[in-house]
Amino acid sequence: VQLQASGGGLVQAGGSLRLSCAASGRTFSRGGMAWFRQAPGKAREFVAAKRSASGTYYADSVKGRFTISRDNARNTMYLQMDSLKPEDTAVYYCAARVNDPILTTVRLERTYDYWGQGTLVTVSS
Repeated sequence: VQLQASGGGLVQAGGSLRLSCAASGRTFSRGGMAWFRQAPGKAREFVAAKRSASGTYYADSVKGRFTISRDNARNTMYLQMDSLKPEDTAVYYCAARVNDPILTTVRLERTYDYWGQGTLVTVSS
């Protein structure tokens, strides 16, 4: 099983990027998928998650600016990031689990069994 994150890069503050996470080896159409990020010198933190059932979840810091989506036919997840800020600079990781997580655990790293390698997003001021 492999999760391949892509789409990172350098962007100016106020700009946009779209990250992709392509899964191979098994399907996650009935499971949960999420994005986390780790800024330099900081712990990894939750960004957004989407269950196969209804429900999307966002960190307060990105709510209203980021949108998570999934294309189950392509076994791919996306993160549309708009109005980017310098504090969004981080390595972004995608994560997945085969079954939907219970609501109280969607923001926890330990909920997810599979992780991508990360893609670097740098936002300049």
